[in-house]
Amino acid sequence: MKSNMPTMKDVAQEAGVALGTVSKVFNGIAVGESYRQRVEKAAEKLGYQVNEYARGLRANQTFTVAVILPGVNHPFFAELAQELYLALMQQGRRMLLYLSASRPDMEQECLQMVRQNKVDGVIALSYNPLQVDNALPFVSIDRCLGADIPCVAADNYGGGRLAAEKLLELGCTRLAFFRTGSAHPSETDKRGDGFEMVCRTRGIPCETVRLNDGDSMEVFRAFLQSNLTGGARGVDGIFCSTDLLAWHVQDMLTEMGVRVPEDVQIIGFDGVRRFGAESLYCSTIVQPVREMAAACVELLLKKDRTHTPALVCLPVSYAPGGTTREPVE
Repeated sequence: MKSNMPTMKDVAQEAGVALGTVSKVFNGIAVGESYRQRVEKAAEKLGYQVNEYARGLRANQTFTVAVILPGVNHPFFAELAQELYLALMQQGRRMLLYLSASRPDMEQECLQMVRQNKVDGVIALSYNPLQVDNALPFVSIDRCLGADIPCVAADNYGGGRLAAEKLLELGCTRLAFFRTGSAHPSETDKRGDGFEMVCRTRGIPCETVRLNDGDSMEVFRAFLQSNLTGGARGVDGIFCSTDLLAWHVQDMLTEMGVRVPEDVQIIGFDGVRRFGAESLYCSTIVQPVREMAAACVELLLKKDRTHTPALVCLPVSYAPGGTTREPVE
């Protein structure tokens, strides 16, 4: 019995093109724009569906990319997942999302599941060093995992410099840097390096409090109490390594009766926006999430990886968000 399902031959006949042209369109091979439009219009009219499994067998690909993230309960990671999905979709790839809860055992388990699912490549933001199979195309975000594994990151060092320069520009004279993050070195450590460099160069007093994930946030509270209460004003500008930390610090200061930004100005890092709104949680150094996602996908899908850069560093920008005293225009 003849199936009622349309075939590629039917699409070619409807479009008035050769069968080979239809095959090229469905396999992502470049053809003339007019031919591509005719094929797509014919396929839509006939209700033709590409057999992705058969397509993958022919091309020896699954057209699926695994993305490993710590979670999607943080707005930055959620936005990153969305932009990676869109960038992959534009390249005709599906996204398989794995969540690791920032645990090293879960990250390695995710990699094991990736191998079983036989994806075409991996994009990962890990909080820990990973044992990566070099046979599988891999792109890391914010952590250099090896000379042969490209890393995509925002300009963390430049962002730290920008935060210090902005706080000084807005009148701060005694600065502090607060950091929480992985105990393992990563590109994000450069945020504090850039900030401290500006302070040293300008001769500006700078206090630093660095905590690892899991450490008690009460260390920050103790620092603030000793520097900002009882008439003491040892700090008037704080740069936090993330917007989430900036939000916590602002909350602590409010509980102490310290006004933000009147008494203390705060700048975070990430560019996280409130749910359902365009407003920021705090004044912040904005990461170019869309551009980072596009760079990850481009590097992962490169056919010739012999000259792939070890690090792709993308520019950041500053955005006021209510925790700094911006000049009235």
